[in-house]
Amino acid sequence: MTNISIKVKDVSKIYKLYDKQIDRLKEALGKRKEYHKKHYALSNINFEIKKGQTVGIIGKNGSGKSTILKIITGVLKQTTGDVFISGRISALLELGAGFNMEYTGIENIYLNGTMIGFTRQEIDDRLEDIINFADIGDFINQPVKTYSSGMFVRLAFAVAINIDPEILIVDEALSVGDVFFQSKCFRKFEDFKKLGKTILMVSHDLSSIAKYCDKVILLDSGKKVAEGKPKEIIDMYKKILVNQLDAGKEKQQKVENNQIEGKWNDSLIVNPDKVEYGSKLAEIIDFAIIDEYNNITNNLMKYSEFKVKMKVRFGEEIEEPIFAFTIKDLKGTEITGTNTMLEKVNISIIKAGEIKEITFTQKMNLQGGEYLLALGCTGFRNGEFTVYHRLYDICNISVISHKNTVGYYDMGCMVEVL
Repeated sequence: MTNISIKVKDVSKIYKLYDKQIDRLKEALGKRKEYHKKHYALSNINFEIKKGQTVGIIGKNGSGKSTILKIITGVLKQTTGDVFISGRISALLELGAGFNMEYTGIENIYLNGTMIGFTRQEIDDRLEDIINFADIGDFINQPVKTYSSGMFVRLAFAVAINIDPEILIVDEALSVGDVFFQSKCFRKFEDFKKLGKTILMVSHDLSSIAKYCDKVILLDSGKKVAEGKPKEIIDMYKKILVNQLDAGKEKQQKVENNQIEGKWNDSLIVNPDKVEYGSKLAEIIDFAIIDEYNNITNNLMKYSEFKVKMKVRFGEEIEEPIFAFTIKDLKGTEITGTNTMLEKVNISIIKAGEIKEITFTQKMNLQGGEYLLALGCTGFRNGEFTVYHRLYDICNISVISHKNTVGYYDMGCMVEVL
């Protein structure tokens, strides 16, 4: 155990679920009959984290990520199993956890420091560093109930990271801060790694997981699916998101040969608030985003090859239709895209009743982040530009990156210093 910071052994967390409140009372009064159902928030979880490792835990909502962190930090008690900790823990869990809303920022610094086990003198020695890192100005002397969520996370992280912990545990809290504060926090992560400290983090930001973690643990429905190198585990997580974790070579080949059963977009997270319009003389009836492993997914690795596919059904005979896709940022700015006319793909007359499958293949050079996909089928009918069918913001594309440059697009720069 000398090289182990955290060891989780056979840990389960079981909640009792009751259909009616009266059933809880009946059971509490000692009735022999059980009125509850057992819900396993965690089921027989095992893993070890070595000193100096940065480890990420990923999984869908409800997979048990936050529950295991709360058990490790002592906020929750496991139903069965054991947790062994070697080193002083500082944890940043739910926003504002451990804060008294009526106290000022300064008072909450002393409150949190005392809860961790510091003396007043030890907190005094760190106070200036905490205040400078939080960088919330005069609000440090105001009650935290007046803080914005951004101020909350700034102060909470400043306290957590400046009390010299041996183990830092962070649960999704950094997603609240602005981009500059997040950058400052991740620089602190790098400093921690260099000092040989242990970091355990939960995040939906797969780019951060890929960039900073030495190891990743994947949870699903309260069970540990796997642990290993970030790219390997992120690939597994992508399959879980589209219910393809157990898909074998046969199913992947069907995707590759455009023969997958059912609708392609059933395997995607589709935007319920999409914008759709057009005459529908030609209609987009299906679409897909396909990664380098031929899996249909919303998640793509930066620098990988991927495909955008659509299936279009023609209600009437149409001459020289134009098929297009566009990728936009979350503000609606068009970042990139193309169409068959720009690509000089010659398409003649398509007859009524025909269904065409269109595939755009390209390399993902966008920076890590979230984007939106738009699809379209247009053309010129009787000399007039006509929109047959457009689907705006039909689904998201999450780009997972180990390295980002400046701006939206990575030019793949090679650097030489002589």
